[in-house]
Amino acid sequence: MKALVHITLKKGVLDPQGKAIGHALLGLGFPSVGDVRQGKFIEIELAETDESRARDAVKQMCERLLANTVIENYAIELRP
Repeated sequence: MKALVHITLKKGVLDPQGKAIGHALLGLGFPSVGDVRQGKFIEIELAETDESRARDAVKQMCERLLANTVIENYAIELRP
């Protein structure tokens, strides 16, 4: 089973890297670009076959290491 984890900054948390990306895109001639927020994408291959146990394990990974839950949100997607 494969777990796809999307980690993004919570609303209200300053995102200087997102701002820099937005300014760069405007400078490259993309005038329709508005607010840009950046994040992380992590792909994890799991030996687990039970979806519920896999989701619980990945949630623990996010809570303990992958995401700073004070300032970041995460979303888990599981694929067979």
